[in-house]
Amino acid sequence: MAPKFRTAGSSSAEGRLMSVTEAISRIQSIESMLQQLTQGVRPQSTGTAGGASSSGSAPSSADAASFAQALSTAVGDSTGSASGISQLASSLGLGSATALSGVAGAGALSGIASGTATGVTGDAVVADAKKYVGVPYVWGATNPAVGMDCSGFVQRVFKDLGVDLPRVVSDQMRQGTPVATLAQAKPGDLLVSFGGEHISIYLGNGKAIDAPVPGQTIQIRDAWEQQSNLTAIRRIVPAGGS
Repeated sequence: MAPKFRTAGSSSAEGRLMSVTEAISRIQSIESMLQQLTQGVRPQSTGTAGGASSSGSAPSSADAASFAQALSTAVGDSTGSASGISQLASSLGLGSATALSGVAGAGALSGIASGTATGVTGDAVVADAKKYVGVPYVWGATNPAVGMDCSGFVQRVFKDLGVDLPRVVSDQMRQGTPVATLAQAKPGDLLVSFGGEHISIYLGNGKAIDAPVPGQTIQIRDAWEQQSNLTAIRRIVPAGGS
C-alpha cells in the first residue's frame, strides 16, 4: 500500500489523507496547466458556435478562475486562500503565489494576493485606518506604539487586514489598479501626491486620512489633494462605499 500523508491546509486531527500516487498526479496536472497557460493555450478546449475548437485562443477569465481553483484543490484548500496556493507554489519550486503573477491567464491569483478572496474591501481599510488617529508622525517609523510616517501608516493598515504592501511610496503607488480621477476615487483608495512624496487613504466625501508631517499626528482631514497635484490613485482592494 502506498504511504499516506496529510494534505496542506488540513487540521492535525481531522486532515484528509491522500496517497503519494494521488499527490503526484495532482502536481503533474497543475504543472501541465501552468505550461499551457504560459504558452497562451486554454487549459480546456471549448467549441465555438460553428463547432470549431478554440484551443488556440488566449485564456479567458473563466480559465484563470479554474486555474486558481485547481491550485487550491491540489493543496486540499477549498477556500482558495493565499496560504494554500503559496504552499503549492512552493512545492512546485515557484516560490510563492506572487511568482505566478506573470503567467498568462493567472489573473485570478492577483485578487487572492491582494485580499479580494478574503473579503477585504475599501470600507474595511477605512475602519482600520481610523483606529490610528492620534498616532504621531515619525519619519521612517512603522510601529504605532512609537509613530509612523505616511507610507508606514498605509503599510500597517493593509497589513492589519492581511494584505501585504511595499514599504515606500514609490513602490506602493505601483500596486493594485489605477483609478483615473479623484472624482472616481472610492473609500480605501490610495492618493499619491507630488510625484510620490506623500500618500494618504481616501475616506470618501472629500475626506482623507494620513500621517502628515513631523510635529503632527495621523488625522482625518479634508483631502487637500487636487487633480493637479495627484501623481496616482490606486485601488488595492475592492472599492468601499461612495
